[in-house]
Amino acid sequence: MLKLAALLTAIVFTSPALASPSLEQMAGQMVLVGFKGASVDDASIKALTDEIRQGQIGGIMYLKANVKSLAAVKAMNAAFTAASPPGLPVLITLDQEGGAVQRLTSSVGFPEMPNARDVAKTDSPADAETLYGRTAEALKGYGFNVNFGPVVDLDVNPTNPIIGHYGRSFSADPDKVIAYAEAFIDAHHKAGLITSLKHFPGHGSSTSDSHKGFVDISKTWSATELAPYKTLIGKGDADLVMVGHLYNNGYGAPPDPEQLPASLSSYWIDGVLRDKLGYHGTVISDDLDMGAVRDLFKGEGEAGIVRQTVVKAVNAGIDILLFSNTAAYDPDLGPKVQAILVDEAKRDPAFEKRIEASYGRIAALKGQLKG
Repeated sequence: MLKLAALLTAIVFTSPALASPSLEQMAGQMVLVGFKGASVDDASIKALTDEIRQGQIGGIMYLKANVKSLAAVKAMNAAFTAASPPGLPVLITLDQEGGAVQRLTSSVGFPEMPNARDVAKTDSPADAETLYGRTAEALKGYGFNVNFGPVVDLDVNPTNPIIGHYGRSFSADPDKVIAYAEAFIDAHHKAGLITSLKHFPGHGSSTSDSHKGFVDISKTWSATELAPYKTLIGKGDADLVMVGHLYNNGYGAPPDPEQLPASLSSYWIDGVLRDKLGYHGTVISDDLDMGAVRDLFKGEGEAGIVRQTVVKAVNAGIDILLFSNTAAYDPDLGPKVQAILVDEAKRDPAFEKRIEASYGRIAALKGQLKG
């Protein structure tokens, strides 16, 4: 698999779908949603497949509830892939980190992995690559093309409720995190899968969980937590960077009366990730259904929450909007997010330019994928 940094130096739209995309096509590629259903015969899966075919969404995400059997997963993924527009394979994603964060488990016959902390304690980076390679090959065989890992948060707070508590970080030592993250990435690249560094700018020092509500890392975070990103981006190992819902008023951040998390902050995405760290690839949000985001707009009703989240995220620099669709399940969420993007672009030319730029990065990312 080509390194993304090299690929981005020569983005060429060669397929008919990419030659002159409409605003609707470009916006649809920015939408990645969770779904209900666990069989290719479910009405919800058929509807989702139609949304992919029509270009209303560009990716889907599995949770455990979507996994009835490995055979059912393979059939659904085959349907999703077949529905993809030419040149734009749908991103079929999951979190298969190991330990507590695995969507495919031994209950359906999938071999589970230890958590990152245990891998780094017991295996060399070379052994870890072998371990992760077996998982990556299996994921590829069942039709997945994106694994949301590795976690490159530093394990600087072992009592952290969402990273340290579950052993999701390899180490407090950034060099060790980098070595094992490279093993994870290389193993997945050899299998033909895309990976994602997470959770920028660093969730390891936090004392609370962004799934549940506001997380302020201003007093616990240090610039050392950027080291894995800087190194892995510099090596061309960052296919995706997932930005966390983490408020941080340090590192030169300007005053922010809204106290927006990094995922909605142009300072952290355009300023730090892109300008200071030199990342030119695709940026994906952490799940926008998490409490840390929804609580910001909770007085505006469900439609208002979604619209505010979408507009602020894109203006901050997010390319792919990830909604697990679990907070208030909506079978039409994907098309609704696409419609918000199109509507805002028609109102604001600068927003339309952001959609065009995001589409270019997403098209380059998808150009890495092979059958």
